[in-house]
Amino acid sequence: MHIQRSHQRVSVEIPVVVTTVLDYQDGVVIDLSEGGAQVAGCSLPAGMSCQLDLDGHITFGLVRWSEEDRMGIRFPYPLAEGPLFDKLMLARAARTEAMTVPPRVQGAGFGRRMG
Repeated sequence: MHIQRSHQRVSVEIPVVVTTVLDYQDGVVIDLSEGGAQVAGCSLPAGMSCQLDLDGHITFGLVRWSEEDRMGIRFPYPLAEGPLFDKLMLARAARTEAMTVPPRVQGAGFGRRMG
């Protein structure tokens, strides 16, 4: 069964601090969209509320699934501002730019002699 996501995910590498009521852990967001994130390097039980702290800006989340060294976090409110949102937009722009660069044509380009 394939579930259609409402937000486009993008691969990123963003160090964050994941905070709960009792503890905090360092992690890295490796997959991000407006609706959630996959965080590697730490893990919390599914169903637990948490916060992602990036540059002093807090994003609230709920752990949807968890494995030994990574977890999926859903945001109760879609990202629309803050440093995490800014990094998402930069990653999408870089991905779009990389997809629109024309392939290099052999023999053409600056400083090449033809013939």
